[in-house]
Amino acid sequence: MLRIINIKTLTIPQAWWELLLNCLVHGHEYTIKQGSHNENKKRKELDFVVIQITHPSIRPLVPTVPEGIPVPTSMDYVENDYLPYLLTNNKGPKEEYTYGQYFESQYLKCLEILSTAGEATNQACATIGDMHSIDMPDPPCLRMIDMRIRYGKLHWFIYFRSWDAFGGFPSNIAGLQLAKEMMAKDLGVEDGEIIATSKGVHLYDDAWEWARMITDAK
Repeated sequence: MLRIINIKTLTIPQAWWELLLNCLVHGHEYTIKQGSHNENKKRKELDFVVIQITHPSIRPLVPTVPEGIPVPTSMDYVENDYLPYLLTNNKGPKEEYTYGQYFESQYLKCLEILSTAGEATNQACATIGDMHSIDMPDPPCLRMIDMRIRYGKLHWFIYFRSWDAFGGFPSNIAGLQLAKEMMAKDLGVEDGEIIATSKGVHLYDDAWEWARMITDAK
């Protein structure tokens, strides 16, 4: 039977800490046979996880780590690299795709839908990738950003098919949170929750010891 992990926290750094711990304790360990240029590496992967972050706007958006552990991300990276990758259609010469090539126009359309209908719609849902993505050597990891206004706040519901818990999660969620805050401001509503789900949150074997040091896991 699949184990469904439910994580509920106030902040993004708290969610990251809980996610690392759950990967160590409950992750299914296996050797990768195909995917993301990491063949033959080992990883611990959760069967399925639901992460509810009730106040993701609380700063800092990125976690800090003890001395001697690599910093997983920074606000400089999130603001100057990840956010443009998420929101614009600018693709580098070595990039097969960017999230922005799928999301940029949909972000604007979702903003239009929510501006018109407010709480009375379920149609503000953006998809990342298309029918040809399955043929890519490395298909997009982020696949859906679903949005709604409820109780006067803008909430985003996010799905990742595969998700690196150590370095990917904190960059991704911080960047998505900044984009959500931009949309909430344009809509004139309060910033709300992030609920993220995935059947592929994992820790690569080279991050296991770092995660143990951060969480004090045995």
